[in-house]
Amino acid sequence: MPHRHDEVPERGASRRKSAAAAHGDSRRRRALRAVCRHPQSGHWQLAGQACRHCESSIRSMSSQPSRLDGVQTRRAVGAPPTHAVAPRAAWTSDGERSNPFTLRLMTWISLRLGRRIGRLVLLGVAAYFVLFAPSARRASRQYLKRVLGRDANWADGFRHVHCFASTIHDRIYLLNDRSDLFDIRVHGIEHVEAVLAQGQGAFLMGAHFGSFEVLRALARRQGGIPVSLLMYADNARKINAALHAINPAATHDIIPLGQVGSMLRLRERLDAGAVVGILADRSLHDDATATLPFLGQPAPWPRGPLRIAALLRRPVIFMTGVYHGGNRYDLHFLPLADFSGCKRGERDAATDAALARYVAQLQAQCHAAPYNWFNFYDFWQGPTAEAAGPKEL
Repeated sequence: MPHRHDEVPERGASRRKSAAAAHGDSRRRRALRAVCRHPQSGHWQLAGQACRHCESSIRSMSSQPSRLDGVQTRRAVGAPPTHAVAPRAAWTSDGERSNPFTLRLMTWISLRLGRRIGRLVLLGVAAYFVLFAPSARRASRQYLKRVLGRDANWADGFRHVHCFASTIHDRIYLLNDRSDLFDIRVHGIEHVEAVLAQGQGAFLMGAHFGSFEVLRALARRQGGIPVSLLMYADNARKINAALHAINPAATHDIIPLGQVGSMLRLRERLDAGAVVGILADRSLHDDATATLPFLGQPAPWPRGPLRIAALLRRPVIFMTGVYHGGNRYDLHFLPLADFSGCKRGERDAATDAALARYVAQLQAQCHAAPYNWFNFYDFWQGPTAEAAGPKEL
């Protein structure tokens, strides 16, 4: 018999009704908060958990891995069916070959004696790394052989490391609001301006390629473009601590991954109309990944960054800050995806397609400026990667 309005429904029915209402009204908010219960997860494990928690509360996952031309996802035991798991995260195992005293000394030399003297010292720093960082040296040789199409020699390896060291050195000045020292040329800024005009915020997806700091410094100097950075800072905590001492205000717009409230803070920044930068080329050992060809060999790519963008229904712009030597940087912005109208059932296909475009655009940038690639570890991480071979450049 149906209940009259003045009757109290059975306890079970009431609970089911309340649970259904709560599920319908706040599933996205609860999904985002769920990832904050894992503050030590780190990097894109957090992003992967965000998507897994959200999708498990919204719908059941398909029993088949998602596929498209050039994209294959691998499945690990216990992982959701549409996700793959990176076999290992080699970059997290490489310790920092530096110490606080060296960093403070380099900072003092650079700010007191000027950039020209600092760059002379940098030659010795780069030579030290080439000589005494064998794993990074082998990774550099592996990458350069793929991108240059020939065996890399010692000069190639030194140039690669020196390019990386130069961008780190320049961060000292950029964080000290000395972007006036640099010749920064911007290409495609209209794509960012179009997104900001809509007031919805957007993601800038880059890689460990060139310098993201150039964008943040330029935004602080010119104003009008609020930029935050969602980053995994643990692997460079010493460098970040030294640079924080130069200009603490420059770190206020960083959203650190792996902290309670990170995802909620991210959404707040986007709702305020900011652009949020992500270096989306690295994963941890248990991150969801997709395997795509990169410079002639399959490589695992984290799916978390684009899934976060799709979950929050935001546009995504590909971004690189290419270092050309001396004081010259070029900022490039290219449209990557617009998830603002992406329906729930279209999310997997849309993120897969966007990831394929991301990898293709990054590969094109590597060919155009090969020494700007700053992943000094076995990026391909598979049995076909060139882990063997000569130990020296």
